Amino acid sequence: MLITALALGFLGSVHCLGMCGPIAFMLPLDRESTTNKLLQLGLYHSGRGMAYALLGLLFGFVGKGLYLFGFQQKLSLALGILMIVLVVVPKVFFKKIALGKPIYGLVSKVKSKLGKELGKRTPDTFLTIGFLNGFLPCGLVYMALLGAVATANPWQGALYMLLFGLGTVPLMTSVAYFKGLFKGKTKGVLQKMIPIFVVVIGALFILRGLGLGIPYVSPKAPVTNEVAAADMECH
Repeated sequence: MLITALALGFLGSVHCLGMCGPIAFMLPLDRESTTNKLLQLGLYHSGRGMAYALLGLLFGFVGKGLYLFGFQQKLSLALGILMIVLVVVPKVFFKKIALGKPIYGLVSKVKSKLGKELGKRTPDTFLTIGFLNGFLPCGLVYMALLGAVATANPWQGALYMLLFGLGTVPLMTSVAYFKGLFKGKTKGVLQKMIPIFVVVIGALFILRGLGLGIPYVSPKAPVTNEVAAADMECH
C-alpha cells in the first residue's frame, strides 16, 4: 500500500500546483548559482517532507488506537468508502457544511508567516517555508492522511506521508524553474487521472478491509486472543 502514497503524491502534485505552485515559483532562489538553487530547493522539499511526516506520525497514532480497539478491518473499509465518496460527491456539498472553518484561523497564521519568510534568503528560510507549506489545506493531503490512518502504525503513517511528499518533488521542482509548465491539455489529462486513482486506492482499502485472504491485497483479519482461546477449548 505504501507505493500508492508515492503515486498519489506524483499525480496529486498537479492538483497542488494551484496552491503550492505560486509559493514554489516565489521562492527567493539564487538564480545565478545552479548549486545554490538546488540546495535551496532541497531544503524547501525537506521542510515539506518533515511536515508531512509529522502529520503522518500523528494520524498513524490515531489509526493505531482504532486498531487496538479491534477496528482495523472496519477502519480500512470506512476509509476506502470515504475516499470514494469524497471524489463522487460534488464539492458544493462539502462547501455548504463548511468542514474547514475551525482551522481557518490557523491557516491564516501559517500564510502570514509564509509571507514574511518569502522575503528572506537565509538557508533556514527555505526549510521553514517548506515546513509551513506542508500544513496548508489541500484535498490531496487529506486523502493521503486517510492512508496514513489506515496503516494503523505511527511510523508507517509517517513513512506513507513522507513518500507522498517525495512523489510531489518532480513537479514542484519543475514549477520553480518553469512558471508555465503543465498547462493546457497535459495538465487537463493529469487532473482527470487524479480522481480515478483516488477511487482505485479507495477500492484497495475496501478490499483490504474485507479480509478475503488475498496475499498483500486483502489479507485475512488477525485472529484475536479471545477467538484463539475459544478454538483451543473446543478442541
